[in-house]
Amino acid sequence: MRNWRILEPKIALPIVVLVGVTLRVIPLRFKYLLGYDPYFHLAYIEESLKAGKWFNFFTIANGPWGFQIKSFHPLGLWMTPAYIYRFLKVFGISVQTVFKITPVIFGTLTIVFFYISLLKLYGKEKAFFASIFLALSFGHIFRSMANYYRGDNYMLFWYSLALAGIAYALRTKGYRRLVFYLVPTLASGISSVFWQAYYPLFVFLSLNGVFLAIGSFLLDKKRNFLDSFIIILSTAFGAIIANYLGEKFGYGMLGYNRQHIVSKLGIKLGKIRDAYLFIHLHYLVPISLGLLIILLFLSRFVKSKRAKVGIVIGLGTVSILIILLKFPALRGLLGIFDMFKSTPIMETRPTNFHDLWKAFSISIFLLPLFFLRFHPEKVKTEDFFLLGLIVPSLYMLLAWARFVFVGSLAVATMAGIGLVEGYSLVIQRRKSGKASRVALILLILLLIVNGAFTLKNCLSMRPLINKEWENALIWLKNNSNENDVILAWWDYGAWITYYSRRAPVAEIAPNPDVALYYLGARNRDWIMSLGVDYVIVSYYDFLKFSSIVRTASAQSGYNLIKRYWIAVLPLTSSYGGILIFEGGEYKIIAKPGDIWDVRIIIGDHVVYPRGLYVEYKGKVTESKLKYSSTDAYLYINLNYKYAILMNSETFNTPLIRLFINASKPYELVYSDGGLIKILKLNHPNVKIRNMHNKIVFRFENATGTKLRILGFLDNGAMVFEREYSVENRTEFELPKSELPKEVEVIRYAYLKDGKVVDRGVFRVVN
Repeated sequence: MRNWRILEPKIALPIVVLVGVTLRVIPLRFKYLLGYDPYFHLAYIEESLKAGKWFNFFTIANGPWGFQIKSFHPLGLWMTPAYIYRFLKVFGISVQTVFKITPVIFGTLTIVFFYISLLKLYGKEKAFFASIFLALSFGHIFRSMANYYRGDNYMLFWYSLALAGIAYALRTKGYRRLVFYLVPTLASGISSVFWQAYYPLFVFLSLNGVFLAIGSFLLDKKRNFLDSFIIILSTAFGAIIANYLGEKFGYGMLGYNRQHIVSKLGIKLGKIRDAYLFIHLHYLVPISLGLLIILLFLSRFVKSKRAKVGIVIGLGTVSILIILLKFPALRGLLGIFDMFKSTPIMETRPTNFHDLWKAFSISIFLLPLFFLRFHPEKVKTEDFFLLGLIVPSLYMLLAWARFVFVGSLAVATMAGIGLVEGYSLVIQRRKSGKASRVALILLILLLIVNGAFTLKNCLSMRPLINKEWENALIWLKNNSNENDVILAWWDYGAWITYYSRRAPVAEIAPNPDVALYYLGARNRDWIMSLGVDYVIVSYYDFLKFSSIVRTASAQSGYNLIKRYWIAVLPLTSSYGGILIFEGGEYKIIAKPGDIWDVRIIIGDHVVYPRGLYVEYKGKVTESKLKYSSTDAYLYINLNYKYAILMNSETFNTPLIRLFINASKPYELVYSDGGLIKILKLNHPNVKIRNMHNKIVFRFENATGTKLRILGFLDNGAMVFEREYSVENRTEFELPKSELPKEVEVIRYAYLKDGKVVDRGVFRVVN
């Protein structure tokens, strides 16, 4: 294998990069972005570029309150595409295109630094195969591909850069290697600017140092104790840098401004204003350095390999017990994943085999081969060093489905190195030319099969948004007020922010109250108290109905899972005037007419619906039935050829009622005939005219008596609060001279007899 010309770095690296880029740019063929959240990020970037500054108070999100960017990701997440755009716009490239390709840039750079790291640590063979597995890994691709912008990508990029710095340091003699340790120090600190959950990078580097110390102890390589010490210490300086940068760019998800999480860890923050950084500096670094010092001390006296293994196992056990029993904050940190299980999100469920197969294909079966490296005659300190990445990555990989991306680096490492070790073992034991050729063929087939599965997965990716959604949301933008608040299922919130430039009640995360509203457990007073002006219901909500019910049930006091039942069935055939809808165990045979003959087949049973609603050419009609015998209701859409079968509990929910036969105070103002419908809530409403010298509040259905106005600085601090009497008035003018000059955002509440009937937020025009 060493003589293979393809493995020479000047050939191997371009091949790896070409494969990686080719697979990651496949989604560029789509007009739309993938997923949901990227639309929020792009909207904020566009609005910030328009404003000429990185503002904090984002008023077209999180209606009716506005969104505090500082409570989300650090600014680097949005600044990176923006500054790349400023560089590339001279070539006529749009900010949207730059936003689409930024994940590819950093995903590819991760592969490059990963290759460089392993080239230094292991040589060209293992570097090539591990890197090609990373390039082919759908687990890595799906969060580093075009059109899907996510922050995880930056964390692995910065870790790969830190890994390259350490690799050069480990292969450099004398004190010159200390210069290379500036790389992990700076990389770990700077990584905090780009993603709110960057903390695993610190865990990886710390454990790299700890496992390097263990390897140095077991293999009697005292020189590497200094490297281990510096690696661990570099994370301490990195944490200090991260804490400093947090003041400038925003803290991570365990920052001081996330008290609901910080309080659960039992930590009181001071100068270190991030709970993880506090734990890292006060607990993880001292414990790691303590273990290192103990191992260094014992290495002078203990020479037996068996005794050394026993000591390592003993120290590891004691360390875990100390963490669990003596340090509640560390124990809380280990259980951090449990804090996010209250609402059903696909990404935060435990990983199953299907997830692993889709992410890594057959490469997951190569992972055990990595441990061939730990044969007494082969094992080296760098093998232990990499366990610092592998051990926590595998834990995270199994904890949450979304962490298949974070674990992709470890999987590629184990698969690539393991494959070379397995190939070498076969060649050593079977020295015949035939065995060598068979092994080579199998090796090539592994890469081809892995690549074929990955290509299939890449080609199967499709945007979730479509032209129908775009049309509906642009219509909403053109036919609503800038301060209007929109209620929709949380998945679509980011789309509303981007295309409508309006503030949705729910986005980024599940909202149990919205789910409860759709199911009828929140009334009109609740929706008016949030200032909701429009409600969006869609065919896609029915596909997500089980998620809506589970989200509502997550709210304390509600258990609705067994109460509702629904099935969405496509039209599968039509002949002789008979329509057949099928899906799963259900089959509907419908014969249209003045009186419809509808039969529902469930297994071997035939039943008849209680009610039938048919939508065709912009009209929904309640049709008469020839037979009726069950508690089932049926909605048939002839425009888009599908049917919805449901029980009476589901039929009577606001979600279904608004979609099929909305009544006052709701007014259907937009419909595409069966996919997306927008309803206006007719209620006392406030319309804003945001002028340079004054702000005009116009009242529709002007039954309110008071107008409460709150003024905020961009940092979220309230500096103005006043209530005005507006009884019997249809308009109120607020001179800007009454507001402090620093006010940039206004929240208002329109009240009737002390009860809020409308609410909203908007940015003041200067």
